[in-house]
Amino acid sequence: MIIGYNKGLKKTMRQVELVAQTDSTALILGETGAGKEIIARHIHMNSARANNSFIRVNCGAIPSDLIDSELFGHEKGSFTGATSLKKGWFERAHGGTLFLDEVGELSLAAQVRLLRVLQEGTLCRVGGEKEINVDVRIVAATHRNLEEAAKNGGFREDLWFRINVFPITLPSLRHRPEDIRELTEYFAQKASVKLGLPLTLPSQSQINYLMQYHWPGNVRELQVIIERAAILGQGSHLAIEESLIIKPELLSSVARSQLTDIVQQEASPISLDDVIRQHITKTLIYCHGRIEGPFGAAKRLDLNPNTLRSKIHKLGITKFNDV
Repeated sequence: MIIGYNKGLKKTMRQVELVAQTDSTALILGETGAGKEIIARHIHMNSARANNSFIRVNCGAIPSDLIDSELFGHEKGSFTGATSLKKGWFERAHGGTLFLDEVGELSLAAQVRLLRVLQEGTLCRVGGEKEINVDVRIVAATHRNLEEAAKNGGFREDLWFRINVFPITLPSLRHRPEDIRELTEYFAQKASVKLGLPLTLPSQSQINYLMQYHWPGNVRELQVIIERAAILGQGSHLAIEESLIIKPELLSSVARSQLTDIVQQEASPISLDDVIRQHITKTLIYCHGRIEGPFGAAKRLDLNPNTLRSKIHKLGITKFNDV
């Protein structure tokens, strides 16, 4: 993906372009799901190592008793179950880039051994005695505050200094809504290829809709929503509104402010029945007239479908189609 230079990422991307031209260690900081791996791959693809391997390791997903074998490899017979020689992630990434995702989740013991490899550029496989040279560019990432963890003893201070050569802070998606269109189109293209469906792109009204959301799950959540929208649309459209039903508490601060303004600007008070009638009518239009089912108005309004039909009849709501 070629990441654009919209306002939300302009400063970050300047840093990314600068560090990509070097061989320095980079540390990407940001919330879970903010797109740290996308940035790490961008650094690799714009570096002198682009033609070699890019290997991602989720440090938080490796059991503590396997971390040495996974990172540094092992010799045949070095422990029960080691039936053959295995190269670790460092050796596999030789000449390329090793992306240590969630590096803050490593145990203190693993941090010691990682620091030695980073400082000396050599390693020994588990059960081996031979020093093996490795030429690897490290890009690390974390959602944790490693500086604070280092002060509290939860992360080695010397390792913190070693990987914090060039820190890059990646803003969360809710702080860069200008990137939603580009990311949505990118994920729509990926979903089209993955699902074998015709490519369909979002409309401007759908982009506006997505920009109202708070995005607690960041870029990762957007990718899931777009893939779901592609499945539901089956190549005819992106069913974004069915894939993401925005609850009031998850509106963005801007959208919430706009809603408050509308309420405050109401010229004169209206009856409770009128308020309910307007709300139900808008919900039915939003749900394309559906009453029942996972994307029906009853589900969105948290009502029994029969109760909703009764209210529709009582309030005289007629301008919708029950499908």
